Amino acid sequence: MREVPTRDDALALDAADPLAAFAAEFEPAPDVVAYLDGNSLGRPVAGTAEEMARFVREDWGTRLIRSWDEGWMGWPEQVGDLVGRAALGAAPGQTVVADSTTVLLYKVLRALVDHQLALDPARTELVLDTDNFPTDRYVAEGVAAERGLRLVWIDVDPAAGVTPEQVADAVGPATGVVLLSHVAYRSGWVADAEGITGVVHEAGGLVLWDTCHSAGSVPVRADDWGWDAAVGCDYKYLNGGPGAPAHAYLTARLHDVPTLRQPVQGWMGRRDPFLMEQGYVPAPGERSLVSGTPPVVGMVPVARGAGMLERAGIEQVRDKSLRLTDLALAVVDSWPDELGVVVASPRDRDRRGGHVTLRHPAFAEVNPRLWARGVIPDFRSPDGLRLGPAPLSTRFVELWDGLAVVREELAAATSLSG
Repeated sequence: MREVPTRDDALALDAADPLAAFAAEFEPAPDVVAYLDGNSLGRPVAGTAEEMARFVREDWGTRLIRSWDEGWMGWPEQVGDLVGRAALGAAPGQTVVADSTTVLLYKVLRALVDHQLALDPARTELVLDTDNFPTDRYVAEGVAAERGLRLVWIDVDPAAGVTPEQVADAVGPATGVVLLSHVAYRSGWVADAEGITGVVHEAGGLVLWDTCHSAGSVPVRADDWGWDAAVGCDYKYLNGGPGAPAHAYLTARLHDVPTLRQPVQGWMGRRDPFLMEQGYVPAPGERSLVSGTPPVVGMVPVARGAGMLERAGIEQVRDKSLRLTDLALAVVDSWPDELGVVVASPRDRDRRGGHVTLRHPAFAEVNPRLWARGVIPDFRSPDGLRLGPAPLSTRFVELWDGLAVVREELAAATSLSG
């Protein structure tokens, strides 16, 4: 007999939750019963609208262009350091916030590829997995075409993710760069980032980690794990808002290396940009990853979200995340077999990230009905429903209530289709 978690069980989990107070620090959404899409777009931190208004009135409106000298110019590094210590396990001076995820991914990947080719022209292979996020795959295809590289694909189980053993089989003397996601966007699989990095380094390659689904969700120890570089978005678990500027991490050991240059050589990434001198000379350190004018307006919410994460602590966030997904799995496991729902995410807590994916042929038609009832997960083709409870904003009872609606709508769809 399956144990069925009750709503009272969920309320008890909320009562014992050390992070419970953070839920009140987000803007309310009165028509939402359960927001289960924090792994796609985080909720706005309460007071962000007022802070944005203050920024417009004062920093921009009153100080005008003087604000560049009074602080804005250093925001890519300052906000980057905040994201680095709150979400990436990175010491200061290695992380910037600038550009979109796609643009930063291109810049860092091209820089690593060119560096490897300069050191050894035989390193012409770019390794990635078949279930990596589309942007990663598309950017890799473009860089490979530009630089005459061969793409080496690791075929992975979409319900799991890439393993050190698979990477070991794929890398070798021709490996230049390996591009992988720390947490798989579809299944939520947490890769053994330290182990994989070691495997790639042993083969003479470098690794670029995508942290879109791990930053702010699971602990990252970029420095301790010997990471080379990472790129990720700040609008999911860091609550930076739609289109928020992304973050890029580059280990200090690769700073100021003549053969490692990002390809978009804009004036804000140049040493002494206001001298307007002829020729591009990269700024020292992580500032060299910057290209154009820093998106300071977009950094205002990023800083608020990352600051909240730092207050909560990533270890406590991870603990609650696991308890939330434990509850989700227990509820789904209690559903009758006749519903036909398949869990397409790891059950092993060490390998499970911040979201859980369920599979059913009816989810494409069910998801719009869920949204209409104020229950908001997201759908991933062909048949996946992702449940992404964000630990700082999602209550256990909210998750329980949302899953109750999912079951109702799925039962209705199954009955209609039968």
